[in-house]
Parts: sequence; C-alpha cells; structure tokens
Amino acid sequence: MSGAAEGIVSGMDADGRRTGSSYIWGVLALLAVGVMIAYADRSSIASAIADKGFTQHFALTSVERGWIGSAFFWSYAAACIPAGWVVDRYGVKIPYAICFALWCLATAAAGVMTIFIGLVIMRLMVGATEAAVMPASYRWIRLHIPERHVGTAIAIFVMGNQMGTALGAPLAAWLIVAYDWRAMFVITGLAGLVWLVPWSLFVKGDMPQKSEMAAAKARAASVPFRNIIRSPVVWGGIIVNFCYSYFNFYCMTWMPSYLVEQRGLSLFNSGLYTFFSFAGIAVVNVLAGWAADRIIARGGDPVRTRKAFVVCGFIGATTVLFGAYSTSLDAALFWNIFSLSCLGLATANNMALIKVTLIPAPAIGLVVGVQHVAAGLSGGTAASLSGWLLHVGGNYELPLQVIVVVLVIGAAANVILLQPKWSPKVEGVVSVDKFEPITVAHNSENDGQLSGCQIRH
Repeated sequence: MSGAAEGIVSGMDADGRRTGSSYIWGVLALLAVGVMIAYADRSSIASAIADKGFTQHFALTSVERGWIGSAFFWSYAAACIPAGWVVDRYGVKIPYAICFALWCLATAAAGVMTIFIGLVIMRLMVGATEAAVMPASYRWIRLHIPERHVGTAIAIFVMGNQMGTALGAPLAAWLIVAYDWRAMFVITGLAGLVWLVPWSLFVKGDMPQKSEMAAAKARAASVPFRNIIRSPVVWGGIIVNFCYSYFNFYCMTWMPSYLVEQRGLSLFNSGLYTFFSFAGIAVVNVLAGWAADRIIARGGDPVRTRKAFVVCGFIGATTVLFGAYSTSLDAALFWNIFSLSCLGLATANNMALIKVTLIPAPAIGLVVGVQHVAAGLSGGTAASLSGWLLHVGGNYELPLQVIVVVLVIGAAANVILLQPKWSPKVEGVVSVDKFEPITVAHNSENDGQLSGCQIRH
C-alpha cells in the first residue's frame, strides 16, 4: 500500500493524530448497522400494509396503501440536499446522531396513531430525518477509504441496508402476528436507539471548531452547486440511482403484498421470502464489490470495471418479469430471488462510482444529497405508481413491466453519462488558515481516486 493510501486507511482524528485501521473498520461497521436499522424502520410499513388488521383499521384502498408506502420517500427526497449541505459543513457524528434519534422516535410514534393523517405525518418525519444517513455515511467513507478498497467498504456498508430490509420484513411480520401492528412500530422504533450508545462513545467528533469553521466552509464551497448541477456525471448518477432504487424500493414496499395476494403465501412466509431475496442481493453485493476491487488492484480501470458490473446487474435484474408470467409458485419465487440477487452485481459498484470515485471530496455530502433526491423520488414513485397500476390492472404484471423499462434506462445512463471528464469541477484555492490549495487528485499517489480533492495540511 502506498504512503498516501496508508494515510487514508489509518486516518487522522480531529487533532491530527493517526488512528488505527481497527478504528476505521469499526466505524464502518457502525455505519453498516446504522443503515441496517434505518432500512428496517423504513421497510416495516411493507408488512403493515399487507396486514388485514392494519388496512381495516384505517379502511385503506390499494391507492391509499400506496400513498402510505410512499410518504416516507417524498419527505426523504425533500430533505436530502439540506442534509448533505449540513454534513459537508458540520461533520458526520453529531448531525447523524440527532437525526437517528428522531427517526427512531417517529417510527415508535407511528404505533400510537389512530387516524390516517397521523400515520402519514409520522412516516414523513421518518423520511426527513433518515435523509442524513447516506450523505453522512458516504462522506465518511470518501474521506477515509482509498479507491482500491472502496468497493469492499461500500459493499459492507450497503449490506447493512439490504440486511435491514431482509431482517426487517420477517421481524415486522412476526411482531404483527405475535402482537399487532401497533406493537411492531413501537418495538422496532425504540430498539434502534441502542445504536446511539456505541456511536457516541466510539466515533471521534468531527464538527469543526470555531477557528476551523471558515476553512470547513471554504472547502465545501470549492465545488459550487452550479458545478454540481451542470455535471453530466451527477445527472447520470441521478438517473442510475433512480432506476436502481425503483426496483429496490418496489420490492421493499410491495413484495410482501405481492407474495400474499398473488402467490397465496401467509404474511409470515412472505416475510421469509422477502428475507431470502434481500439476503441474496446482500451476498452478491459483497462478492461483486470485492471482485471489482481485486480487478482494480491488479491494474484494471476503476470506472470501466465498476460500470461493467453495474450493467450486468441491471440486465440480470430484468428477469423479475419471468416471475410475473410464471404459473408455478416455485418458479415465481425463484425469479423473485434471482432477479434481486442479480441487482447485487450493481449495488456496491454503482455506489462507489457515483458517490466516491467520480466525486470531489469537498462536495461528497451535497452530491450524495442531490443524488438521493432521485432515490427518494423513485421510492415514492415506485410505491404510489405500483399501487395505481395494481388498481388499474388487477394484478402485479403492469408494475413489473415498468420495472424492466426502468432498469434498461438505468443501464444506458450508466454507459453514456458516467465519464471522469464530466465530474463536477473544483474551483479556486483554499487560502484559509493552514490549508493549501485544493488540487484534483489524478495520480498514483492517491491510490486511483479519479477526481477526488486532496487538501494538504
């Protein structure tokens, strides 16, 4: 490992002291558990809308079920850019902790709601506060992990959100069967607060001191928003993120209902097969991220390597349509699991490409926030549009046909728009206090990071 890369892996604390690699990977594990809890809380609604007691309590139609499922995503989309702006300027630890506590409490509060609008408000609150997860996490990864380890690191992190959905669905279903939907929301919401203990004790503070605030703001401003919004890479990331997330969030919101209503499984068994599907994508995600890292470490081009994995993953995921036309339950379940597992080829490599490899370090939070507006919109669209298509068509064939079209568009955007020459441009120099000029890192000393920004102390 080169000296520059070793410095990134080992890291520096707020006082400039070197930290060990065990600390780096320990924080990464905490980030993975944090996003796992986030996805478990956001996906618990899927088991609820598949429960007859829940739908009868609120007298929900299929369209209204879609709106409840989508409420989270609309507020999530609205809050992503502000969340990215905050973490770029005020660090990761404290903003993340505050938002984490708020979404756990809002999840628990959903269990005591007695009217439809109250439930929608709680889901909107969960969405707005979970918007900090991705900008904070990817900013931390971007500043601590070199390119040749990025695929594996992001695969570990992303496995958290996949396992959150995989475990959240059967857990929520079990709690509903054992108790009811009210207890499910309260228990899952309050249990998540335990994560705040190791986060508070283990993670070093990174909020700039007053004397450092001007420099922190100058670094963040070195990539103006106009450069971000004009970048074809950012727009490519938005499109690819939308298309990837559309299928992912469809499965998160509607898969249990599909398995219960169209395939005749019990609520509990639908939770188990949802677990198998998301466990499949989690395993393939880690293997694909590791494989891409190995290719890159042996001299492979980072952008071309990761793009190849993304395209294969998107095309493989279109096999979900085979399940829609299968008359056999076993075949339908196989294609359900296989298609989502194929998407794992794209997961870590897509995230590495559009959130780390092609993005300047000072703007990572804001760029991820911009991209996750698309993720939020895709989740809202997938949940509500699928509900409307289910209402119109009377089955799940139309929703699955739309997924195939979306995946093809995503593969094309990946090939055409994600090119290093179109990354957001860094402007000017930082001449505040001890910071020297920002330069575009494009050399062997930076371990293959194509357009990250290096700030020398």
